Amino acid sequence: MAISSTFSAAKLDSLLMNYCSSSSASFSGAYFPYQQQMKVFPRPNHGNKGMVSRNGGVRCEAAEFNAALGPQKIDLSKASALSALQQLKASAADRYTKERSSIVVIGLSVHTAPVEMREKLAIPEAEMPRAIGELCGLNHIEEAAVLSTCNRMEIYVVALSQHRGVKEVTEWMSKTSGIPVSEICEHRFLLNNKDAAQHLFEVSAGLDSLVLGEGQILAQVRQVVKAGEGVLGFGRNISGLFKHAITVGKRVRTETNIAAGAVSVSSAAVELAFMKLPESSHTTAQMLVVGAGKMGKLVIKHLVAKGCTKMVVVNRSEEKVAAIREEMKGVEIIYRPFTDMLACSAEADVIFTSTASETPLFLKEHVKDLPPVSSEVGGLRLFIDISVPRNVGSCVTDVEGARVYNVDDLKEVVAANKEDRLRKAMEAQAVITEELKQFEAWRDSLETVPTIKKLRAYADRIRLAELEKCLSKMGEDIPKKTRKAVDDLSRGIVNKLLHGPMQHLRCDGNDGRTLNEALENMNALNRMFGLESDLSLVEQKIRAKVEQSQK
Repeated sequence: MAISSTFSAAKLDSLLMNYCSSSSASFSGAYFPYQQQMKVFPRPNHGNKGMVSRNGGVRCEAAEFNAALGPQKIDLSKASALSALQQLKASAADRYTKERSSIVVIGLSVHTAPVEMREKLAIPEAEMPRAIGELCGLNHIEEAAVLSTCNRMEIYVVALSQHRGVKEVTEWMSKTSGIPVSEICEHRFLLNNKDAAQHLFEVSAGLDSLVLGEGQILAQVRQVVKAGEGVLGFGRNISGLFKHAITVGKRVRTETNIAAGAVSVSSAAVELAFMKLPESSHTTAQMLVVGAGKMGKLVIKHLVAKGCTKMVVVNRSEEKVAAIREEMKGVEIIYRPFTDMLACSAEADVIFTSTASETPLFLKEHVKDLPPVSSEVGGLRLFIDISVPRNVGSCVTDVEGARVYNVDDLKEVVAANKEDRLRKAMEAQAVITEELKQFEAWRDSLETVPTIKKLRAYADRIRLAELEKCLSKMGEDIPKKTRKAVDDLSRGIVNKLLHGPMQHLRCDGNDGRTLNEALENMNALNRMFGLESDLSLVEQKIRAKVEQSQK
């Protein structure tokens, strides 16, 4: 199936600047022969993780390019550079107009990377627009979104070239986190197109979570869409992907039993704490919750469900704690400010942390002087840290009488119901498969949009040229009313002529037969009107750069 896509002039502009900076070394006639068979960059085989490459001939004539530049006199060394630029123009244009952009996810999750690495890569919600802007500033990235949670850090992009795009994003991740590229490559996973979409659908449905059916992840996917609203790089493909993922998450939770049982990181954290405490102390252990956000509130709810009737909550303000207290009548919830955190820790047997702090709240020097806990609760003070970045420093593990657990340690809870997880996952996969077909059809239907725009522009250029000829023959003293009538007549003729072709290019993406017909019609129109070879914008950019280099 032949595919065409709109050429990204801004990206070529950036690429050419890089090439032009070293023209004397790179652009030589020997390096770029005039009739060279050039390998077109690989195009992802839609729906497969593998890649398919193809070869295409690119003919570059120095005479044609000199004619395009006009009667300007240039010396021999500049002629070599111009010839090279012409060939670069042809190869780049061929690459970006014939290669379909790929949706790619570059990610690290609880399944592939330790929390020590994920916390360095974590991006706060407030920084999402900046991150999207920086990612879309990379040469081969058109659109981007970031899904950063306690269990994963995943970057979704639309890449003009998959391999170069992945390389640029990985280098960006290394630069922002300080983690070497080699280390990121060791722990990352890469998926493209259909596989990337399926992965996000599984994430939204809670299938890829540490705790199957986790409810909070769907809210986090929604938040990505909310944070991306109005951000230039959060484009049609990526926003469509995330919005469809939200639909999948809703359907899976409505139509299957995946939401039954422990369905959040917070609930698993409470389960882990009770697994580590002696059973006799389940109702008497002193509980401290640091942070009263969404996850902290869920921790409190699950503690109450386990029979806890008294706990201390440390938070920056009392407002959220008061709201939780109002909601859970009959439970003694004591508020303390952050300044009292260490004093409260001295009285606690189990400490849950779930704040958005980017630096640890508990370090070795804070914990080593805390009084020992009673032997009735096992003689160990438990720190259950479900924050990423972590709120409890790894150095605390060196303190005698303290045990630290983070989100990676929740696997112990998850392993207890492996069989049930598999059964529920199979139910959800049926929904995901169905929705994946609809998303793929929708994305395929977008392929006709550039052709619709090009055909309309092509027809309008002819209309304006012929209108100008007609008006010039009618003389200069044409009444405005007559001029408008002739203009309206030309528009009406063009609109009526285009109505049929336009209708055969449009489809909703749900009917396979209609979609295939639309794509066949698109290819036919591209061939008949030469719409794929419209490189005028590219030529203008090349010419401008050459003229600038000659000054």
